[in-house]
Amino acid sequence: MRIPFELAETLAVVVDEGTLDAAARRLHVTPSAVSQRIKALEEQLGRLVLVRSKPVRPTEAGMSVIRLARQTALLEHDALAELGADSEDAALTSVALAVNADSLATWFLPPLARLAERHPVVFDLHRDDQDFTAGLLESGTVMGAVTSRAAPVAGCRSSVLGAMRYEAVATPAYAERWLAGDREAALSEAPLVDFDRRDDLQNEWLSRQGVDPARPPRHYVPASNDFATAVRLGLGWAMLPRFQSHEALERGELVLLGGPPVDVVLHWQQWNLRSPLLDAIADAIVAEGRRVLTST
Repeated sequence: MRIPFELAETLAVVVDEGTLDAAARRLHVTPSAVSQRIKALEEQLGRLVLVRSKPVRPTEAGMSVIRLARQTALLEHDALAELGADSEDAALTSVALAVNADSLATWFLPPLARLAERHPVVFDLHRDDQDFTAGLLESGTVMGAVTSRAAPVAGCRSSVLGAMRYEAVATPAYAERWLAGDREAALSEAPLVDFDRRDDLQNEWLSRQGVDPARPPRHYVPASNDFATAVRLGLGWAMLPRFQSHEALERGELVLLGGPPVDVVLHWQQWNLRSPLLDAIADAIVAEGRRVLTST
């Protein structure tokens, strides 16, 4: 059995775009042609590759085909580069990566900018919690990911980056209003800021203080920079990485609430595929992570 690259590529584009119509516009064909390619792929494999929901999503078999499509595109890029086709007018290769919000807002973009200066590449970044980015590798959605998972995903290799250290901070006015008096009682009533309902950093810190994490009221601010802004505006206390808090702490706009910091150890995982481009991306990200993050 052979899987034609055109059919595999079409499936990957459909999943990326979310609908057959959007994929057709990107591929410069009709929606009917896209549908026929997906049907031909399913008939050839003898199984469904796409759930036609809104947006569409791949089946388990579809994920395998998408990984093949992305890996083939990457190898094609490397081959063309070796053949001298990496001139300024060469087509840019899209590389999908997954990263947690705090890394994206602080240290992750500079190495990508340097890579884009040296390689004909554009980046398709997927933001998710560090506990969930590894799932995007497993599905074939991305080629590499910043993740809290140390054990390599099947078919991937893993390198430690370092720890992102979080400290509990608040404005002086907030601390005076909400955290005076009995510490445990105050923390049980003081509003805090969570990134989203999967964010457990504040819960972990509260548990270490002997406080039931279910008790405090919460704001939800699902964007890293806006999350830090919410804390600086006094909406609540939260765990911030020193990247985001050091200037405000030095100016006295924020104060540390004490207690031990929470370290989140991050790893870089990527497909176990020998590719000069993917290796260059890994080298740049791992070097930057190890330079700026706390050593483990």
